[in-house]
This record gives sequence, structure tokens and C-alpha cells, in this order.
Amino acid sequence: MSDRVAPSKPDVIVGDDGRARCRWAASDAEYQRYHDEEWGTPLHGDRPLFEKMCLEGFQAGLSWITILRKRPVFREVFHGFEPERVAVMGDDEIEAAMLNEGIIRNRAKILSTIKNANLTLELTRDAPGALDGLMWSFAPTPRGKRLVSMSQVPAVTDDSIALSKELRRRGFGFVGPTTMYALMQSSGMVDDHVVGCWRAN
Repeated sequence: MSDRVAPSKPDVIVGDDGRARCRWAASDAEYQRYHDEEWGTPLHGDRPLFEKMCLEGFQAGLSWITILRKRPVFREVFHGFEPERVAVMGDDEIEAAMLNEGIIRNRAKILSTIKNANLTLELTRDAPGALDGLMWSFAPTPRGKRLVSMSQVPAVTDDSIALSKELRRRGFGFVGPTTMYALMQSSGMVDDHVVGCWRAN
């Protein structure tokens, strides 16, 4: 057995366009676009955050690139993630979704999306912006120093645990702490672009 230590992976990778990006975004053009335009960018609004919550729930156990590639069809199936329309999806639409290879065909997650839409309406009907306000109330104070290594990026934090606990208390499904930290990253509640990434400047 060799005593040599395998070289560590670089934390940023320079793309063909000359931009240095977080390592995870280097392997795919759609990942690069998502990294550059969405990940870590503050996202607000009840509908956008409802969509993000649903898609992060569907992602659990899968790679995010799978969700990104299927997102256009997800938006078709779930009516643009307008809570009012998702909340009234009936059995025919549920069965059609289960037959649609363009999405993740998981009945529990489909049913949870419909339930989450109803809960979102209950929360926001008389208080537009309430889902946005609830989620962002768990956003942590920005770090004093930017992370320097992908190994420092957490999978779960006290804040994501607290957000998950509150959403579960309200009846929302597929909102575990790891899923909620991924939502925090993707919606800009936290900024986990590492030192050297062009988005970290």
C-alpha cells in the first residue's frame, strides 16, 4: 500500500469562460448557469419560496442537477407552483403526474406538494408575504468570514433545524433540516460561495 496521500480536490475550478466557480458547479453547463444566476442570490416572494420548498423536497435523495433538468416539466405539472392552483389538484392530475417521466414520480412527495400548497394559502391568504417572512426569519446573520473550503460547507445548521421544526409544526412535509439548509443556500439566506469563486467577490 502506498503511503502517499491522495491530492485534495480544488475548491474552485476555472471554466472555459475563465470564471472560477465552486467545485460542484464545474461539471455541467446548467449547473454553471444555476450557480452564477441563482445559488446564493436572495430570493423573496411566497410563490418563489413555495416552489423552492417543493423542489428541494423532491430533490431529497437525488442530485440537484436532476431537479434542474426536470424543473420546466415540474412547473407545467404543478401550474407554475401557484399555491392556489396546486391546492386544488385532483385525483386525475395526481395520476397524470405519476405517469409523467418528466418529474420525480413519488406519490408521497406529490401529495405533500398539494398539502403544502394548502398550508401556504392558510398562512398567506390574509397576510401576503407571510411565507417569505417566516422563512427569512430563520436566516442567520452573515458570516464574518467567507468559507475557504468546500469541506467547511455544512449540510445542516441550528438555523435549518429550527426552520424545519417550525414548518413541521405547521404541518408542512418533506422539510427536513438538510433539505431546509439546501433551501437556505439556494435562496440566498446563506452565502456558501467559497473564497476564490467569482461569486464570492
